[in-house]
Amino acid sequence: MGVLTLELFQQADGRLLANEMAPRVHNSGHWTQNGSMTSQFENHLRAVQGLPLGSTHAKALTCMINIIGKNGNYDDILKIEDSHLHLYGKSERAGRKLGHINLVADSIDDLKRKVDQVAQLLPDAPAPEFSF
Repeated sequence: MGVLTLELFQQADGRLLANEMAPRVHNSGHWTQNGSMTSQFENHLRAVQGLPLGSTHAKALTCMINIIGKNGNYDDILKIEDSHLHLYGKSERAGRKLGHINLVADSIDDLKRKVDQVAQLLPDAPAPEFSF
């Protein structure tokens, strides 16, 4: 009993490709911490305790950005409205996931603007690509 994550990638032709199935909370669902009515973490705890599950509906447009390898300019990132920093207490190392940032916005354009801002404040961030 608990959370099961199915990570899917959408192909250019619209087909879905199953990438990973994880019987636990997963990086793919970290956006729910700030963008969903009930986070994956809360619903996992509810499930294992036999409690009713909470709504998984999105509260707003949300994007999760991984922090990989090197720490970013967190002071400036946190100045961005509705940015939420989640650090894991790990030291810097190439390829290591140090944390993530959730960005919440009222529109696609606002979300893209925030993603572009954050990418410039993370030293190892690739250029953002949008499929929407």
